[in-house]
This record gives sequence, structure tokens and C-alpha cells, in this order.
Amino acid sequence: MIALLSVAAVALQATPAAAPRQRLDDRPWRVELEGGALWSSRNDVQVPGNTGTRFSLLDLTGEGAWPVGRITVEWDVAEKHGLRLLYAPIRTDGTGTLGQPTSFDGVNFATGQATGKYRFDTYRLAYRYRFWSNEHWNWRVGLTGLIRDASIEVSQGNLSARKTNVGFVPLISLTGTWRFAARWSALLDVEGAAASQGRAFDVALKLGYDVNERSRLSFGYRTIEGGADGDEVFSFAWLHAAVVSFTYGF
Repeated sequence: MIALLSVAAVALQATPAAAPRQRLDDRPWRVELEGGALWSSRNDVQVPGNTGTRFSLLDLTGEGAWPVGRITVEWDVAEKHGLRLLYAPIRTDGTGTLGQPTSFDGVNFATGQATGKYRFDTYRLAYRYRFWSNEHWNWRVGLTGLIRDASIEVSQGNLSARKTNVGFVPLISLTGTWRFAARWSALLDVEGAAASQGRAFDVALKLGYDVNERSRLSFGYRTIEGGADGDEVFSFAWLHAAVVSFTYGF
């Protein structure tokens, strides 16, 4: 017995100390899948922006809810430098009532029942710099290039009009994680910018639970607000989503 204890003691002394646990936010690759339910509290449109009839698309689509989702891939190129690629599609649609004769994209619709469809897909590539990181906090700031692929469609009987818009928007990015317990963290994610012709903001606040060292479940609230005011199109929307996400790091 003494001999066995002696051998065990020698083996324990010879065994290297266990490596510190690597946090999910410190893993070089992270993939996040997010899904939830989407509502809209504003969706005002006018096409063209200087001669069309301004109306609320919510009169046709209603306020929701609709399914929504997105996928995010993050790659930390170095300790403080990282890239983020994101795809976030949005679809809303429904049938309601136009409260007045409406001119939309050169087509005249009568008062009465009509169908509306709204699509706002974004593709984003962001560079982010980690400027503050310790046991409890992890903050990154950067710039995002957003490409929007949007469309608004109104149909009534044999009449139909569809306005599409593809464009590039630069945004400022800020993300922060506060680890307030062993497995629990609060997550803030903000992308946005504003100018004289319009604005765009995408803000999420989530509560996350680390299932293990590589994966996290989160749930919370996301809001997307913004639009453009120009001669070609006037469109401003405010969207809200209850979301659940799963993040895996490797």
C-alpha cells in the first residue's frame, strides 16, 4: 500500500497542471444561429418619395408575428482583431385594407382590400477590435459594411407594383459581454449609423448560459429601426423580435 501511494504521488507530481478553461468568446471561430418571432410597430412607405401616397404598410400586413432568423460567423484573426460575417433576412406579409386611394410606384390602387409584402435582407462584413477583455468583460468595436437587398410590394386584384432597392451602408459596430456568474453572461450587440438621408440601427440585448466550454444558449430582445428619405423612396420601419440563439466555438 505504501508503495502504491508513493507511485501515485510521483505520478501526480509528474502530471502537468490542467490548462485553464478557454472561454467561448476567446475561441478563434464562433458560429451563431438565431431565430425567433418578429413584430413591427412602424412601416411607413411612399414610392416615389416625392409624388407617391404615403401610407402604413402595417394596414396591409398587420403587426405580426412572423418568423425571423439569422446566421453569424466570427473569426478572430489575432488576439485583438477579428472579422464577422452575417446574413439576416426579414420577411413580412399580409392582407388588409387601404384606407384611401393610393399611388405606389406609378400604380394607382383603390380604397379597399390589398396585399402587402416587405423584404429586407442584409449581408454584413465587419472588422472588430477587442479593446477591453478580462475575466468578466469582453468589448469589441469596429466598422461594418452592410449590403441591403430590400423590396416592397403591393397588389390588388390584377394590379401589382414592386419597388426593389439594393445599396451599401457603412455602420459602426459595438459588442460587449459581461460574465456576471460562472456560466451566465449578459450580451449587448449594436450596429448603427445615421445621416441626413436616413439611418439604420440593429440592437440586441441577450442573457446567455454556457452549456459547456464550446457552446452557449442565449435569449433576449432585438430591435431594428431605420429607413431612407429620398425622391426615389421614403421608407421607415421599426421591428422588434424575441429571439433565441445557439453559439458554438471551435
